[in-house]
Amino acid sequence: MTKYTAAVAGATGYAGGELLRLLLNHPQIEIGAVTAAKSAGSRLGEHHPHLVPLAQREVEPTDADHLAGHDIVFLALPHGASGAIAEQLGDDILVVDCAADHRLVDPAKWQQYYGSDHHGSWPYGLPELPGQREKLAGSKRIAVPGCNPTASTLALLPAVRAGLINTDDVVVALATAPSGAGKKLAVTYLAAEIMGSATPYQVGGIHRHTPEMEQNLAACGADDPKVSFTPMLVPMARGILATCTAKLSDPSIGAEDVYAAYQRSYAEEPFVHLLPQGVWPQTQATIGANTAHLQATVDPHTGRLVAIAAIDNLAKGTAGGAIQCTNIALGLEETLGLTTIGVAP
Repeated sequence: MTKYTAAVAGATGYAGGELLRLLLNHPQIEIGAVTAAKSAGSRLGEHHPHLVPLAQREVEPTDADHLAGHDIVFLALPHGASGAIAEQLGDDILVVDCAADHRLVDPAKWQQYYGSDHHGSWPYGLPELPGQREKLAGSKRIAVPGCNPTASTLALLPAVRAGLINTDDVVVALATAPSGAGKKLAVTYLAAEIMGSATPYQVGGIHRHTPEMEQNLAACGADDPKVSFTPMLVPMARGILATCTAKLSDPSIGAEDVYAAYQRSYAEEPFVHLLPQGVWPQTQATIGANTAHLQATVDPHTGRLVAIAAIDNLAKGTAGGAIQCTNIALGLEETLGLTTIGVAP
């Protein structure tokens, strides 16, 4: 059995910690260097006390010297920081970028939403997209999707592919946990600010995940899709609940037609769980698991599709999705080291 070594850059953050948690259970990947910037020189257990087997590991600086020599490098760095590091790593290393630096195909969109130089696009790490597994197989560069686009894309993909909706007026209202913003000190994320409160942010088409959502819908077959995206910060440590609606392409389409299309799309997908009709997703059911729980129906009063997805933003939304794609790139079983079993309560 082939063994691979993996370095995790940004190991002291939430995404880095989740990568390490999942990699500890991967039978063919051994954890090498764990690196960070400001916390270099500390012990990993100071930042992730739950990672007991790695608690005494020294956190090394994030630079090409410490990341070189591994088969795989996971970059769990802030947006804008991955591109420069990746350019210093050899073509023989599988580099998996959990930040946004290589997701967008259009440089103009990157400039518009991120305001920095575009570092190019890599194969996009959402295997459920049409034809995407073939693009990921054997690749040495992978761009992991954003957590919000993962949830919304999986919620809408079957409807777009089956031609059930018009995609010029897609509305995504999404509740998300503050861990999606990473470990940064900001008043917005203080417990006193978020406990007992739900707060919208980046309203009015300015959220950076909007062009990524539209790019994904185009990859599903939509012609010039338009997404109105409103995220809301809610007081839970992990999780995303994405409620997506769009006008039906034909008023005769009913709930049974929609559900059948979702069954066809996801019948063979190991990490997408379509719930029984009438049962709606809950974020708590996906915590710690690499799963997306879905449900879809029709609102006959408005003639709109309603599709709802729940994921763990740190698992299927980031680290779990990254490992799923890594397995594909390496020619391993796609489900290796990952679970569909959540943690509850």
